[in-house]
Amino acid sequence: MIDVVAKTYRTTLIRRVGNVAISGAVKLGIAPSYYVLLSIRGRRSGVERTIPIRLMRHDGQEWFVAPYGVRDWVHNARAAGEAVVRRGRRSRRVRLTEVSAAVAAPVLAAYARKEPVTRPFFDARVGGPVSAFEAEADRHPVFRVENLQVNGGAGPR
Repeated sequence: MIDVVAKTYRTTLIRRVGNVAISGAVKLGIAPSYYVLLSIRGRRSGVERTIPIRLMRHDGQEWFVAPYGVRDWVHNARAAGEAVVRRGRRSRRVRLTEVSAAVAAPVLAAYARKEPVTRPFFDARVGGPVSAFEAEADRHPVFRVENLQVNGGAGPR
C-alpha cells in the first residue's frame, strides 16, 4: 500500500484572487452563509488582518479550523485570543479558544467532509476513524468561537 502525504499549502496568485473575490462577496452578504471575514490584530505589528474563512458549525458550537496548517492567522489568534467576525453589515467580537486534539478531532473530520477542496491537506481520510484526525490536530489547529459582543443585528448567520 502506498501512503499519501498531505500537500503543503502555497499562496498562489489564483488563491490570492480567490480570497479577494470571496472577501468581497462576504462583505456584500452574498457568499455562502458559512463564509465570514475574520479580523485579528497582528501579533507583532498590531495591525488588524482580515481573511475569509469558513465558520464551522458542529455539535451546537462554532469553530474555526486551520485546514492549511499553522498560518499567520493561527499565530495571531493564539496571541490575541479575540477577534471580530463580519458578514455583510453584521459584526461581532468573539473569543477564540484553541482546543485539545481530542476536542478538535470530530470537528476536523466534519470539516474535511464539508470542504472537499481542503482534503489533500489532511493525512486522515474522510470516513476514516476520528482518531486519525486527532493525530492531525497539531498541524490543523481548531478554535472554539464564543460571542463577546454583537453589532448590527444577530451576528453572522
